[in-house]
Amino acid sequence: MKESAESLNNHALHLIELKNFDDAVLLLKRAATIEPNNYLIWFNLGITLKNAGNLKESRKALETAHNLNEDDTEILDNLAIVCMELDEIDYALSYCAEGLSKNNMSSRLWNTFGVLKFNKNEMDLACEAFEHAVTIDSYYYDALFNLRDIYEEMGNEIGMRRCEEQMRYINQSKNDGGDNA
Repeated sequence: MKESAESLNNHALHLIELKNFDDAVLLLKRAATIEPNNYLIWFNLGITLKNAGNLKESRKALETAHNLNEDDTEILDNLAIVCMELDEIDYALSYCAEGLSKNNMSSRLWNTFGVLKFNKNEMDLACEAFEHAVTIDSYYYDALFNLRDIYEEMGNEIGMRRCEEQMRYINQSKNDGGDNA
């Protein structure tokens, strides 16, 4: 029986759920040799390497995925996050800017951009970015959390309380098993 990139990828995804990143990486690397132009395999490899703590290899795999599919903003967001974790802030900002130029309605990219600006102590820009993220997706917990923190930093108690209320609502919805509608 001949191995296929799809079966290797699927098996790797199962191993990732089990937090077995090392074996998943091996399978994804083998899948990438079978289908070197499959950007999803490279993307999965990049994410798995990131989760395993191998940021430099993760970046290379994500860059390969991006070269194969330049329009996927999820790849760009993850590249920005990996670069941020590698303390390569200018590259991270560049990937965010590229992603937002392709899809300015990506709450994840706006949130990542906000984190980068926050880390550069550019509070006004960080606040705007988090506000964009929450405007696009009012249920994006991480962006609400970040916005609450920056509102606290800036002394905006009303904004901070609104974020906390929305975060409580999200948590309550999760505990109730979904929508309250």
